[in-house]
Amino acid sequence: MSQISRRRRRTALCCALVVAPLAVGLTACGGGGNPLAATPYDAAAKVAYGVAGGGKADPSKPLSVTVKHDGTRITDVTATDAAGRFVRGELSADGLSWHSTAPLSAGAHYTVRVSTEDSDGHPGRKTLGFDTTPADAGLRVAFGPDAGTYGVGQPVTAELSVPVKDAAGRAIVESNLHVTATPAAAAGSWYWVDDRTLHYRPSTYWPADARIDVRSTLNGVRVKDGLYGGTDKPLTLHTGDRIEALTDAGTHEMTFKDNGKVVRTMPVTTGKPGFSTRNGIKVVLGKEQYVRMTSGSIGIAAGSSDSYDLPVYWATRVTWSGEYVHAAPWSEGSQGYANVSHGCTGMSMENAQWFFEHVRQGDIVTVTHSLGDTMTPFDNGFGDWNLSWSQWKKGSALGAEAGQAAAANASAGSSANAAHPSDPARLRPEAA
Repeated sequence: MSQISRRRRRTALCCALVVAPLAVGLTACGGGGNPLAATPYDAAAKVAYGVAGGGKADPSKPLSVTVKHDGTRITDVTATDAAGRFVRGELSADGLSWHSTAPLSAGAHYTVRVSTEDSDGHPGRKTLGFDTTPADAGLRVAFGPDAGTYGVGQPVTAELSVPVKDAAGRAIVESNLHVTATPAAAAGSWYWVDDRTLHYRPSTYWPADARIDVRSTLNGVRVKDGLYGGTDKPLTLHTGDRIEALTDAGTHEMTFKDNGKVVRTMPVTTGKPGFSTRNGIKVVLGKEQYVRMTSGSIGIAAGSSDSYDLPVYWATRVTWSGEYVHAAPWSEGSQGYANVSHGCTGMSMENAQWFFEHVRQGDIVTVTHSLGDTMTPFDNGFGDWNLSWSQWKKGSALGAEAGQAAAANASAGSSANAAHPSDPARLRPEAA
């Protein structure tokens, strides 16, 4: 992507970005009860989507987004699949169009979030969901995140090519999705976020320096009448050190731990009243060395005492809506003493760069004693750890009764498969 495009995509940033970027787009870095509640206008009449193929999209064709030539321009576009993986794309220099630069996945569900700005600077938004045609009519599973090394808080995700709504079908699917860790992790479980998306986590964080293997045994298994599992690509992840950044909004201090040992404490400032930072456990989603953050992207009127337009360095993202840990040299006098930000965790340039260089995707960032709401589990990043283990297990389809039914149905599926096995007609089924 060109430097012009990168700069254009970042102009929508406030202390958070207007939408999760595909780069993750930006909204605000605030908690509940702040100007984020003043939702920008619905830009549906301004935005046009082009998905080649009509109906379900052809995954080999680019996705395009355009706006009317009436002074409206696109400030940010984010396209993600159900596993939270981003589609790379490019915004035109004039802000009138955006197109994907990588093929879409087959049999996937995508959410596209578009942020716009009219000729008067008013922000607008439009969200669209669409499906791509599957490689075939079978049930396929795409595991996430991409192979690599992550922090010990990173959940595993599974995206299904076909929705599974009934309890029996879900139990069959879940019983054929396997996660193992070496050294062994605590007991873990899948959680059905929706009909197509599952997350997996242990009861406690993954072990440090572990190998995590994820695989499916759905191939040939009957999930329901006319739907059989296909062959899926396994996934191997690794974890690094157990990194935990613990921010106390009451004492205005962050404690940074590496494998349980305190290695640094840093004065910080968090969200002031009306913009309070979210409490709870968050997971690092990505890092950007530089972003431009503007108050207009969260609905704060120009000229307001709360308006801002700032270059921000060493920005570590923890929510899709735009909460960051970042350098805030303008508030160093308040760091360690008062909460004065619009929801992000601000620190000195030196501390922010150190933090940026010592964390990776999947590391744990926890906030306590803020006036903000608690981080939600699934709709604003990876808040999975804010559910207790007993709550998490309720998201599994494998209760005792469901597990027995799954085993019986899987066995029946294998027998049925033998009656019409491997003839040619047999069906088989990313940041920013």
